Amino acid sequence: MIFDIVPAKGEHVLMDGLPGWIHSGDDFGVNSAGIAITETTISRFNGFNPDGIPEFVRGRKAMQYARSIDDFARIMKEGNNGGYANNWLVADNKTNEIADLELGLKNVTLRRTNDGFFVGTNFPVNKKLMTEETEYDPNDLGYSAAARRVRAEQLVDSNKGKIDVAFAKRYLSDHYDSFEKKDDAPSERTLCGHIDLSPRGVKSWQPPFAPAGAVQNKVADARMVAAMSFEAAAGHACGRDFKAAAHLSDHPEFAWEKELLRDLNAHPWTRFSTR
Repeated sequence: MIFDIVPAKGEHVLMDGLPGWIHSGDDFGVNSAGIAITETTISRFNGFNPDGIPEFVRGRKAMQYARSIDDFARIMKEGNNGGYANNWLVADNKTNEIADLELGLKNVTLRRTNDGFFVGTNFPVNKKLMTEETEYDPNDLGYSAAARRVRAEQLVDSNKGKIDVAFAKRYLSDHYDSFEKKDDAPSERTLCGHIDLSPRGVKSWQPPFAPAGAVQNKVADARMVAAMSFEAAAGHACGRDFKAAAHLSDHPEFAWEKELLRDLNAHPWTRFSTR
């Protein structure tokens, strides 16, 4: 669901989430100070400080109170407990600046640019963080995060100056496997993630053919952020539906999920706005 929140203090917020939650959950939203926020989780991360502040508290606080990239970084770093460690991608519409805050427990780095780009596909950026805080293998280019990173950087770099909402939708629905160099090969290696179609699954997270992958999508450009709006689509961006009964028939090893597993149908892009 989409939350349109006008709090007693702080900024007007438009974000996605789940019923009953106080934060976005997958951490996507815009606020009335022109700040746009998203992230991807750092793969195979280890480390947790039980005395710190939970991510959902810091994430909601940043969404509501950040008026700049510096504000965002300060709020997210204060009391950082390492739980749900993410690579945060942030934009400040007022200054035309974007940033990448990689928030490990021991290692925290902030990169900024006014004329470049950042992508996030669950890969660790900083080599020190990768070595000290993850079990990520940078040489395994067939791993989901690595294969998607290659494709993400190739698509964004080759479309400089042409990146708009239509491009973002194509990006999210992309089925190119950069490791096997195959078109129309949806799997855990593609930007439109289909782990349910993968004979490999994702190491340490999902077994082969697990009913998992991309489940929803959001896009926004600078004009939309300025107007506090974005477009969202439930299900796979490519338009492909997931049918639970058919999947369980093909993969009975997941029969234990039968009572809870539901169809995931693709829905059209819909614009949400505070105005």
